Amino acid sequence: MATDYDAPRKTEEDTDSIEALKERVPDSGSPNVDIDQGDGVHGFELDASDLSDVEIETVVIPRQDDEFTCMECFLIKNRSQLSAESTPGNPICNDCAA
Repeated sequence: MATDYDAPRKTEEDTDSIEALKERVPDSGSPNVDIDQGDGVHGFELDASDLSDVEIETVVIPRQDDEFTCMECFLIKNRSQLSAESTPGNPICNDCAA
């Protein structure tokens, strides 16, 4: 038997009244509601240590010949990621062109 997967499917749950649906949804003032606290940054505190005398050493590698700087996101990308929509003075990566 062939099944039409594009046809709308109705089940017994679809015929419930709006009052029945409201009963199933938990109340927003209910203590059972899970509140997302984000990524927990709000509770993060730095200690009081003085870091003014700490030197950070970073090695900066200049852009290579097979790389370009995207004019949309300003990231350095490999030439293989250069979009076909780029113009000679305005290179754009595939991610930004999408």
